Formats: sequence, structure tokens, C-alpha cells
Amino acid sequence: MGRQLHFVGYCTIGPSWHNNGSWRHDESDGTDFLNPVRYENIARILEDGKFDGLFFVDVQTLYDTYGGVTDPCIKHGGHMCMLDPMQMLTAMARVTNHIGLSATMSTSLYHPFHIARAFASLDHISGGRAAWNIVTSATDREAQNYGMDRLLDKAQRYDHADEVVEACTALWNSWGPDALVLDRQAGIFGDPSKVHYANYAGKYVKTRGPLMTPHSPQGSPVLMQAGSSDRGRQFAARWAEIVFTLQNNKADMQAFYRDIKDRVANAGRDPSHCAILPATDIVIGETESIARERADYIDSLANAELGLSEMSNHIGIDLSGFPMDQPLSEMEITQGARGVFDIIMSGGKGKTLRDAGHQYATTQMSPQLVGTPMMIADHIHELFESEACDGFVICPSITPGSFYQFVKSVVPELQRRGIYRRDYSGRTFRENLRS
Repeated sequence: MGRQLHFVGYCTIGPSWHNNGSWRHDESDGTDFLNPVRYENIARILEDGKFDGLFFVDVQTLYDTYGGVTDPCIKHGGHMCMLDPMQMLTAMARVTNHIGLSATMSTSLYHPFHIARAFASLDHISGGRAAWNIVTSATDREAQNYGMDRLLDKAQRYDHADEVVEACTALWNSWGPDALVLDRQAGIFGDPSKVHYANYAGKYVKTRGPLMTPHSPQGSPVLMQAGSSDRGRQFAARWAEIVFTLQNNKADMQAFYRDIKDRVANAGRDPSHCAILPATDIVIGETESIARERADYIDSLANAELGLSEMSNHIGIDLSGFPMDQPLSEMEITQGARGVFDIIMSGGKGKTLRDAGHQYATTQMSPQLVGTPMMIADHIHELFESEACDGFVICPSITPGSFYQFVKSVVPELQRRGIYRRDYSGRTFRENLRS
């Protein structure tokens, strides 16, 4: 076989995912957000579609940048990460056999010993399917929930993250693969010579080790990361096996793809061992007009003010003081995530803050792919063949329907074209990702 597509499912433990009104849809399971059966069902659907993996985003605060209050988020059912994803993944591991299971865990908030033990445990529980979505956290509000006044500045956060991953790696390697002897007759449980201290000491973190958890099936979890700044890309080049990214057109996707692959090669790694997966929201219909009608209805459920609340958190600026019907071209924004705001501002003369809020409320600025199964397969195929990506992070407009429709209608067409697996060939997440 030639080069094969890779898919990862985007998940959140909360009422809404990208579209903040999706929980209101009659076909949505969004009101079951505290029920593990919901997520077990999603895992089964994605495994039936031979997805490489799924991952949970996780933010350690309720959004309150907008007006200094959590009211829009709580009132309208915004993006909230309501349960610990590591515990949910253990439940999902018990009802699946192949799909990779990834959780977000912040290097800024968790000590490397906790991270290393958690993911080694998940790797054992899942039989070698654990992955870590590495983030450095984005807001001081998250830090304050952990007793800190503020996060390190962005460059330092990545320097700190490098040390955290180094320390975790030392801990994962503190048990040799053959350290467990388990000789009942001789009474030898393990070989002490194959278990050693990590004794990692960096500028920011220290850990003694050894880890209590023996060497796991993968040795270490698959490492996933999202970061578009120069420092974020440098971090990805060193560590990432999956890069979760966001671009809205083919040219930008190709430029990002080539840049990351070159950086990975320059870091002494095999570029094929780093999958570049842009996010895309999917709406499928039997005809193009039906798909568009479905998308329009789903989008109509989204709340523009909630979108502005979530956007405020993303860019680090309180937008509540601006009139909602003010044209974006008249707004002066000099602080925060300027690059993100530039993306938000694009898209037409006369666009207002309300328009931007609604746009953000529907997809969080990810491209929305709307059409028939054949149209969507054509789009994915063309971007894949043009080396704009290695596959996609599939974001559902509503759950579980968007995932189910994609698996039942788009996946078979991609398999027919010979660019997507018909079955899993590996034993672990990493083996399937590299196949």
C-alpha cells in the first residue's frame, strides 16, 4: 500500500464541542455529558471507522474573560471540560480493542511524576493505546486554580515543557522492558538491576524516580501537540508524533506541513513519524442542498454572545466592552493573540463583532466541510495527495451523528480509493499511526 490517511476524533467532556449550540439539537447526545456510556458509544463508532485515535481537549477553568464572569458559558452551555478525561479514557479502553486514547494534560499545571504515572497506567490498562496531548496552558486563570499567580511567559512555558517531557521520558525508562521476572518457583518477582532512579534535575523541574509503574506496552505514550508559533513548532519538531493544527485554506496547510516536516527532519527524526492533522468540522447530507440545510440549522442553534465569550478567552482580550454590531474594521486590538484575531477579522467587508461571535460559535474557526459523502471524500483526498496534511482531526457538528455518518458513508469511499486502512494492522497506537 501507498501512503495512508490518518484520522483522530475530537472529543470534549461537556455539553458542546466546536458548535456551542450542538447540545440543543434533537439528535444530539449532548445532555448526557456526564454519562460514560456516551463516550463509550463514540469510541466504538470511531473504532468501527478504523480511526487511529481520539482525544479529549481539557481546559482547567470555566471561561470568564468576557466581562469577568462565567455567566455566558454556564447559561448557554459553552465549552466546558466537566470531568477528568483520564478517568473517562479508562472506561473507553474497556469497550474497545484498537483505537488510540489520548488526553490533554498541561505541563504548566502537572508535575512530570504525575503525568508519567498517569499515562503509563493508561497504556497498561488499554494494552498500548495511550497518548498524551501536550499543552502548556493558555490563561492565568488556569494557573490560579492550581495556586499560582500566573503562567510563565510563552517562551518559558515551552522551555519548561521541554524539561517536563524529558523528565517523563526518564521516568518511563526507569523500568527496563524485561525488569519483571515473575518466577514463582524461584521466588523472584523482578530484577533490581533493571530498575533505576531517574534523578532528573533541570532548571524548572526535578524528579527522583523510579516510577512505580513498570515499563508499559508502548514504553511511552504517543505524543500529540498543537502549537503554531515558532517556539511551538520547534517543540513539535522535537517531540510530536501527531500535530493538531488549524488552517483555513490549502496554501496555508501546505506551508505549515512543509515547515513542520522540515523541522522534524532537522531535529534528526523521521518526518513520516510526525502526522500533521488539521481540524475540520463535518456536516454530511444525501445531497449538497440537504447537507447545506443541515449545516444552516445546526449553525442557527449557536449563540453569538457565547461565541464572543469563548473567543475572548482564546485571544486573551475582554470583548464585552465593544458594541456587538460594531464593524471589526473599526476595532483597535493591540494586545492578546493578534494572529487569531486576524483570522477572525477575515471574511468580508462590514463584518461585525456579532458576525464574528456567531462564526466562532459554530466551528471555533475550524473550516466547516459540508457536502455529500463523495464531495467530502474528494476534498480529503485532494488535500492528502497534495501534501497539505496526513489526515484530519474530525470535529463533529453534533454527536454521535456526525461521527456515525462519516464512518458509514465517507470512510468506505476512502477505503475504496486505497488511501485508508480497511483494518488495524498494529497492536499499539504508535504501530497503527506509523502504518
